[in-house]
Amino acid sequence: MLCALKKGRPDRLPATVHQWQKYHLDTHLGGISDLEAFELFGLDAAVQSFQDMGQFWVAEADFTKFSTSEWRDEVEVMSADPDHRVCHHTIRTPGGTLTYKTAGDRTTTWITEYLIKRDEDIRLIEKYMPVPRLDPAAVNRAWDLIGDRGILRGFVWGDQAGCWQHAACLIDIQELMLCCFDKPAWVHELLHILLEKKLRFIETMRGARFDLIETGGGAASSTLISPALHQEFCLPYDRKMHEALHSLGFSVVYHTCGGTKGIEELIVANGCDASETLAPMSIGGNQEPWEFKAKIGRRLALIGGLDQFNVLTTGTKEDIRAMVFKLFEKVGYEGGYILSCCDHFFNTPPENLRAYAEAARECIY
Repeated sequence: MLCALKKGRPDRLPATVHQWQKYHLDTHLGGISDLEAFELFGLDAAVQSFQDMGQFWVAEADFTKFSTSEWRDEVEVMSADPDHRVCHHTIRTPGGTLTYKTAGDRTTTWITEYLIKRDEDIRLIEKYMPVPRLDPAAVNRAWDLIGDRGILRGFVWGDQAGCWQHAACLIDIQELMLCCFDKPAWVHELLHILLEKKLRFIETMRGARFDLIETGGGAASSTLISPALHQEFCLPYDRKMHEALHSLGFSVVYHTCGGTKGIEELIVANGCDASETLAPMSIGGNQEPWEFKAKIGRRLALIGGLDQFNVLTTGTKEDIRAMVFKLFEKVGYEGGYILSCCDHFFNTPPENLRAYAEAARECIY
């Protein structure tokens, strides 16, 4: 994987998954760890560290640990049912109160009421929202545990890693897009606030032995916003984050779990080292992985391409094998490619994962 991330040609095609989900590990694999699951199937381990990253969507996330004397996140659990969790959050600051609500089940968490309700709410975010410090020693212990079995991936702090995607977790995405036309200066102000906080967090990452840092997010995909909006409201902030990460020696993968058509050159221009997840049209992308590859060439490493639902979960072993070889021949033929399912899966049969791993091991350069 490290060879592929440097756009090289390894001895064989690296193959992994985009984050093992606890639900799948518990339901289908007896509760083993993500590293054990990679080894069980013979896949290349790309282990995701969530330490101090603050993503709200991680099931059972504890946001009270990020509270300070000036940002107290008080959670009222309306329902503790693991299949229907409901939490109401009240954030108390010296300058005023903010609220948001989440719901969830055993697989994930989602927002039902957004934090930003008034333009002036961003002042409270700017002044009081805390930025945690990463503990590099804890990251390095995880890196040592993985050893030569794979790579350790990280995020940049926030509900999501990219500034635009983070903003889309604080205000409804449809409202955010309309604000780009009605009050663009306000949107830029919000993005600058989030960028400044993310840059502060990046400074605390110094010395952490991450092999790859994920930025971006699906809300920046061209299936949701236009290339023009991406250029104005994503590119400048992405570029500054990537410059900061590169200054500390990190490699960066830009995550667009949606459409990439029309923003190919913007992804290259943001300075990332790799692009994921190459979502095919069968799961809502707007071009096939090999079409993206034809436009990008060897300028970026690529990760993803495998439809985790229609192929990996419900497809036959023959379907899986055929798609693995197709992606190898049409996307990975020059190297610089890590085959991966495009996003999360929850009920994929273990035998399908085994068929995937076995097919990938036959793809030799």
